[in-house]
Amino acid sequence: MKSLAAGLALAALTTGGALAAPCSNTGGNYESWKPVMAQEAAAAGVGERGIAALMGSSYATKTIAADRNQKSFKYSLQKFLSVRGADTIVAQGRKRKAASAAFYQGLEARYGVPAGVLLAIHGMETGFGSFMGDSNVVSSIATLAYDCRRSDYFTPHLIAALKLVDQGVISSKSVGAKHGEVGHTQFLPGNVLRYGVDGDGDGRVDLTKQADALASTANFLASKGWRPGAGYQEGEPNFAVIREWNAATVYQQAIALMGAKIDR
Repeated sequence: MKSLAAGLALAALTTGGALAAPCSNTGGNYESWKPVMAQEAAAAGVGERGIAALMGSSYATKTIAADRNQKSFKYSLQKFLSVRGADTIVAQGRKRKAASAAFYQGLEARYGVPAGVLLAIHGMETGFGSFMGDSNVVSSIATLAYDCRRSDYFTPHLIAALKLVDQGVISSKSVGAKHGEVGHTQFLPGNVLRYGVDGDGDGRVDLTKQADALASTANFLASKGWRPGAGYQEGEPNFAVIREWNAATVYQQAIALMGAKIDR
């Protein structure tokens, strides 16, 4: 692996900097893309373990299929709530809030984000941790960075994922959702790197642990401008922050509505 990293570094110097890895709309050039992307990653500060994870990745056909077949965001709000099981999320969210009142009160005291919003997100993203994905994180993110449709968006997340491998936060074998999101609330790697916090005090960030994931979610929302005590329904100040969590309007509305019902 040392010789590979050295070769990549030399290539970057002799070409005046790392080449931008060319995207493609099919998987046919993925293997030839990886060394070029590895050069770009090395120039961005990715180390040997991260480069090795990239070079060991595979083109994720299931990720591409999922990315090109996102139907739920075309639903009406009522249809979306029904499909996502909103009533069940609210009922379970209320029980979880009551059972761990001190934990959620602590998060609100520190970050200003009420339990209902965090629980609505937790329920929506993974059914409160019941399913956190079945796809290799590095392969999923690398495939999306390689694919021309959203290469600009996912390439920074790929660089972040490889840095997380370097740091030992994830590994080349870590599993997440189809788009490479990890943990209880499905953070993309760039957001793990930027907003991930140690919620249980064990000295490391691990979003497959509920405390770390929920604290990180609260930290994300606070960092995006959450105003403690302000409303979060449409037209209220914190709804704009919920938009930062997910770009789909129907998803934003669902979080706000379920959060309010949980917090009653």
